[in-house]
Formats: sequence, structure tokens, C-alpha cells
Amino acid sequence: VQLQASGGGLVQPGGSLRLSCAASGRTVSMYSMGWFRQAPGKEREFVAAINRGDGRISYGDSVKGRFTLYRDNAKNTVFLQMNSLRPEDAAVYSCAGRNHYSSSPAPQGYEYWGQGTLVTVSS
Repeated sequence: VQLQASGGGLVQPGGSLRLSCAASGRTVSMYSMGWFRQAPGKEREFVAAINRGDGRISYGDSVKGRFTLYRDNAKNTVFLQMNSLRPEDAAVYSCAGRNHYSSSPAPQGYEYWGQGTLVTVSS
């Protein structure tokens, strides 16, 4: 599967963005999918993920209640709706796929990666 992330940009604090991760080559529902982010000088951080098997969604503690992951099978795309953005959310966001029933918060658990999309949160 090939993954293409998009939707990043510049947004003011408190604003919203929606990131997309479009899959090609295979159906996105065949994979557990995750979103990760990496800010300069920091390690890659788990943001959100959805299980292939039961559709259960999990979130990193820093984004709970503000970000929403959802999958649109008709569009073969996984979305990350980001609300109430903060300066500390600024990072390169990447989507990843894992051929496993369950997702994982560890980036090492994913075989497929899209290129990152940059999110900047600044006034």
C-alpha cells in the first residue's frame, strides 16, 4: 500500500486543520492505521490510530478531546481532524499502516509510511 498525507499548513492557535492520508494499491481498511508527529529536536510521538479488526480508535494523551481520527472507506482515506490547535502541536505529521489486527503506539510497529505534512501553529 502507498500512503499520501496532506492537509498541513499554517493555523493560528485555537484553529483547526484536517489532515488526510490517502491509500492506494490496497484498501485502507485492510490495515491498522496510525498518525504520528515529530517536532524539531524531539522524538516521533504517537497521535492517534485505528484498529483494522474492530475499528477501535486510540489517542495520545496530549491530543485527547481535541483530535479525531476517522476512516472513510469509500474514499480509501484516513482523516485526522485537529481542533483547538496549540503551538505545541506544531510538527511534521505522518501517517502509517500496519498489517495487523491492532494498531500500535510505537512507530516501529508500522511497515508503511506516507511522507509527512507540516503543521505550523502560530499567531
